[in-house]
Amino acid sequence: MRRLLPLLFFVAAPLWAQNNLQPLPAVPPPPPGMEAFDAAMEPQVTIVKNEKEMREEFRINGKLYMVKVTPSVGKPYYLVDHQGDGNFIESDSLSPMTRPPMWIIHAW
Repeated sequence: MRRLLPLLFFVAAPLWAQNNLQPLPAVPPPPPGMEAFDAAMEPQVTIVKNEKEMREEFRINGKLYMVKVTPSVGKPYYLVDHQGDGNFIESDSLSPMTRPPMWIIHAW
């Protein structure tokens, strides 16, 4: 009898589970203000390679807004157009441009 009890459990458990299955709830609609995916807002990346460097040019709607320059020797840097006027400013990373003041108050 003790050997039949586990066997009975393995046979009866799947049958019990099939009777208690419930459908998954429907997917709720997205919250208001969230637009659907817009391929026009996806950046277009153009990669230009030569022997000295590799440039990745990022554009949205055909307007160049950022260039990542990876020199053959050295670390990569970014040129970013923050104002949209065509003047690119070098940036070491894509972090905000705010830097905390680092004054030496006392040294000995």
